[in-house]
Amino acid sequence: MACTNEEMKLYETWLGKATAEDILAELKAVEGKDDEISDRFYRYLEFGTGGLRGVIGAGTNRMNIYTVSMAAQALADYLAQKGGSHAVAIGYDSRNKSTDFAKCAAATLASNGVKVYIFPELQPTPVLSYAVRVSSPPATIPQNTTASNATAATAAR
Repeated sequence: MACTNEEMKLYETWLGKATAEDILAELKAVEGKDDEISDRFYRYLEFGTGGLRGVIGAGTNRMNIYTVSMAAQALADYLAQKGGSHAVAIGYDSRNKSTDFAKCAAATLASNGVKVYIFPELQPTPVLSYAVRVSSPPATIPQNTTASNATAATAAR
């Protein structure tokens, strides 16, 4: 299956602007492989009942620091529309990239003036739930936002 023009433009944009070494390496590895490029860029990840979930990797249809940043920016925009000051609690666990995604979301939100409470170390989900009940921030980013442990290699199994 050939890439659409839009998919190829997104791929080329990411290839030219990505600074994360793992993302850049993956993008270079799929160069010329239309099926793989199409799968990474044919859509943007969407929120579902389990949060933002997907295969970890490069592209708009993957979990990575760029898609996490886009989701965090959308949350910051939503909070800004509500007016006033806002705080967000963020937790993370031992899943693949969880710490990276939490720090990325925290940085994006903080750069938008949102007060961020991020745990200093790995925590089980109930700890974040308890913190939310005690402090009542208007939004939380729990561990399940880090998505699946699946990588491109294991998702195909």
